[in-house]
Amino acid sequence: MSNPFYRLAPFIQEWIYAQRWEELRDAQIEACRVLFDTQDHLLIATGTASGKTEAAFFPALTQLYENPSRSVGILYIGPLKALINDQFERLNDLLNEANIPVWHWHGDVSQAEKTKLMRNPSGVLQITPESLEGLLMNRPNSIPSLFCDLRFIIVDEVHAFMNETRGAQLICQLSRIERMAGCSPRRIGLSATMDDYETAVAWLREGTLSGVSVVHPDAGRRILLAVEHFSLPDARDEEQAKALENARKAYFDYVYDHTHTKKSLIFTNSRDDAEMITRELRVVAGKRAERDVFYVHHGSISAMLREEAESKLRTGAGPVVTAATVTLELGIDLGDLDRVLQLGAPTTCSSFVQRLGRSGRRGNPPEMLFVCAEEEDEEAPLPSRIPWTLLRAVSVIELYTKDKWIEPFTLRSQPMGLLYHQTMSVLKSLGETAPARLAREVLSLPAFKNIDPEDYKALLRYLTETDHIQNTEEGTLIIGLAGERIVNNFRFYAVFKDDEEHSVYSGTEEIGSINVVPPPGYAMTLAGKAWRILEVDAKHKAVYVEPIRGKADTLWLGAGGDIHTRVIKKMYEILEGTEVYPYLRPNAAGRLERARRLAKESGLLRNFVLNAGGDTLFILPWLGSRQFRTLTRELKLLLSRPLGLRKILPTEPYYLTVAGTPDADTVAQAILRQAENPPDPYSLMEADEAPYLGKYDEFVPHALLRKAFAADGLDIEGMSKEILSL
Repeated sequence: MSNPFYRLAPFIQEWIYAQRWEELRDAQIEACRVLFDTQDHLLIATGTASGKTEAAFFPALTQLYENPSRSVGILYIGPLKALINDQFERLNDLLNEANIPVWHWHGDVSQAEKTKLMRNPSGVLQITPESLEGLLMNRPNSIPSLFCDLRFIIVDEVHAFMNETRGAQLICQLSRIERMAGCSPRRIGLSATMDDYETAVAWLREGTLSGVSVVHPDAGRRILLAVEHFSLPDARDEEQAKALENARKAYFDYVYDHTHTKKSLIFTNSRDDAEMITRELRVVAGKRAERDVFYVHHGSISAMLREEAESKLRTGAGPVVTAATVTLELGIDLGDLDRVLQLGAPTTCSSFVQRLGRSGRRGNPPEMLFVCAEEEDEEAPLPSRIPWTLLRAVSVIELYTKDKWIEPFTLRSQPMGLLYHQTMSVLKSLGETAPARLAREVLSLPAFKNIDPEDYKALLRYLTETDHIQNTEEGTLIIGLAGERIVNNFRFYAVFKDDEEHSVYSGTEEIGSINVVPPPGYAMTLAGKAWRILEVDAKHKAVYVEPIRGKADTLWLGAGGDIHTRVIKKMYEILEGTEVYPYLRPNAAGRLERARRLAKESGLLRNFVLNAGGDTLFILPWLGSRQFRTLTRELKLLLSRPLGLRKILPTEPYYLTVAGTPDADTVAQAILRQAENPPDPYSLMEADEAPYLGKYDEFVPHALLRKAFAADGLDIEGMSKEILSL
């Protein structure tokens, strides 16, 4: 009986036998110990395909089987509908004989299915935070019967929530469920990407009194990595244009040759790149008269086409190649993949680990091939001649494989947009309440522990003035007319930004959606294919297209996200060092060597302010994104006038180009003096500026937005410390 297998419910034992497992994995053994023998919450942090989901569900379902609950017994919360659907199918197979129902609840689930759950709350409910928000707001009277005997809350992909406003929203929701239903469920967090256990533990237990046990077995698996680089020359004349054409052809041929005969997943940092590479690979296949096995997967592709791509990867014999963004980074089961390829470099170690983990299943080592394509022009300005993407690829690899480092989680101190959101959500669920009770209900939620009660009074006064809430004759509060327009829109459930989009149709088939709508006749790319716009129906937000051959534009801008200062510092060390990295293929190794030689000869590593010719200077502060933006504000608002700077152009987060009267030494000394005497954060905002940090900030008074930006938008202390270390 010391073997936890024999403590599991009979139907789980039978399922394990049917899967031909020879033993439980380490994470599953440890999770059984915690959930059977303690009352702790549980954080399971172990690699992709290591059995995390089963580690959480096996002991939780066993307890539900042995002592059935009077309501939903297990609440599973996932970040994506696709992940919910994937887990729903897996649980259905497991619970087929156990008489434990599995329900899922999101926008694509029929109302009839939801009604069945409301009539007979039981078993396992799988849901997204957005749908959970809708339940709390619109069905408050049903919450007690739904969750009065809730035993476990399983939060999948914890890392995908913690750094986001969505994670703070989720913790608020869990506290509201416990308060409204009178339950005290244990929380189980799952993550394949985690290094900062202390912050994760604090987040998971927020608002509860229980401790958290952490399971993070280190399997020490071997991983296979390779990095290749393609230099794209500038095209100033016909000869150079031909060289660029040949370089681009070599790049696309390389990606094609390393994917098209396999079950391959190509990760990109943007929808634009996912569309571009899919289109180009189809061009290569057409020229070679070979099969089109290419798919694209991102948030603007229709659900039907995304599911087709997932199905091909999961169950098809192959070959199949799918280019994807973060939408396939999370834990959807894609079966056995032969190859994971990364275009460029992820912005974070966390993303690298998630993407690497999509391969290496069924006992095989995980592997990833990085393919970086960057311009190389000897006549370009100095900082533009550094292969920043290649350096970032090596940096995230080294930080994770050598130091086991992943970006720490940062939680916002003054989440004002979320404060508005939860105020309106709680008021909607209560219908009508006294101001004092609303304040108690909202400010007692974990996300708002640092909110000053006086600031909350100011928010309520402002919302009353703007008719988002109203005072009744009895002195209570209700939602006002302006607030009704916001709260009664389904988009209100989400706290992440979601631009309103137009659906794109070819005939009657929906292809996807776009948020920038060009005029009829425009050639655009979507789902990796070229289309011409035939008609725009603005009233119904629909765009009708026909397929075409030839060139077409992508419609998305931007790529990646914030980069941590430690990643940038590691890039500096790589550029400064002499280490030979065995995973660099010849082109990449040669490009790194040329960059090192340039950095040494130019003095780029000795001085952080360099002459660029004329009255122009380059500033290379080696800071992460947030600190880089803080320095940029400092230069623009505090130093530009005293120094006589007429131009400040940031290339985030690598360097700034400035122009004016001072020399390099004068600018460097001014920045260092400012770092020794850090400024008041309010001096880094224009007098009438109230920067937005997220959705719903537009409904918050400017004074509170300025306070939030000072606390959460800037990093003066971190920037000053790093500048002084240069």
